[in-house]
Amino acid sequence: MAEVQVAALGNAIVDVLAEVNESFLEEHGIPKGGMLLIDEEKAAAILEGFGDTVMVAGGSAGNSMACVKSFGGTARFIGSIADDELGAAYRKSMTDVGVIFETPAKQGGIPTGRCLISVTPDAERSMGTFLGRAGDILEEDLRPGDVEDAQVFFIEGYHFEDERSRQTCEVAAQRAKMAGRFAAITLADAGMVGRHLDPLQDFLKRKIDMVFANAAEASALTGESDPMDAAKAMRDFCLWGSVTMSEKGSLVFGPQGDIEHVEAFKPTQLVDTTGAGDAYAAGWIYGFTKCHSLKECGMLGSLAATEVISHKGARPEQSLQALAKKKGLIGA
Repeated sequence: MAEVQVAALGNAIVDVLAEVNESFLEEHGIPKGGMLLIDEEKAAAILEGFGDTVMVAGGSAGNSMACVKSFGGTARFIGSIADDELGAAYRKSMTDVGVIFETPAKQGGIPTGRCLISVTPDAERSMGTFLGRAGDILEEDLRPGDVEDAQVFFIEGYHFEDERSRQTCEVAAQRAKMAGRFAAITLADAGMVGRHLDPLQDFLKRKIDMVFANAAEASALTGESDPMDAAKAMRDFCLWGSVTMSEKGSLVFGPQGDIEHVEAFKPTQLVDTTGAGDAYAAGWIYGFTKCHSLKECGMLGSLAATEVISHKGARPEQSLQALAKKKGLIGA
């Protein structure tokens, strides 16, 4: 198995995006700016209320791996899909952009997962996720080399919602550590952090080197409302990390030195914030594997996030490598 810069364990989810008004969120009980796990019946009801939709392969870690490839990096995705039409479409979307995705599809009645993303006029995205097969990621789905042959092994925090997939995260992170690799996680959602705070904090301290969080997630993890205070407290859980603050930029830190502020890049237009955090983590990790400074890692993350929020969908439409070269962030 060929070595890659990043391998990610994540939910293989097909994103379905639609523009809605604020009352739609209230009607369907979807938390503004958050993520709600829903069943198949609820998913059908939300989908029925959508008007025009855009359908793209998504999932937090899958989005990140697509961004790593767009920077010119190498990436592997590990996730669970059903042997159905959406599953085949998801696999094709990953392989078409050059991400290695070889986890076998699963047979049976549970369909491939989908995330129904309601985009309000302020460009905020609020998600109702039917995990389907995506949440059914087990230890036996990890093939030899999936974890060990990556410089950084990256975990999607949503896996902490399910006891079985949480155990898969434990096993995978341990394999990464035993192989001398770095283990990273994106916290994914403040609600998830709050629901599973104690086991999550314990997991971070034992198994994780890098944590990626937005301000709300960092606050939920540490109990600190100020992003700088939260970043300082995160050092109790990991060696490297970042706290993103939307248009206010991000805070980055490593094992030594001060916490640094990284300015955000201004988008040409703000259309849809779906995937901004996924893109940021991808840029940061890509920079890390190329031995960039922490501030440069943050700048690569900010650049990727700016690109994906300028259009619908969570994956880049322009080459992140070309954009980074234009900004002088990577060599020509």
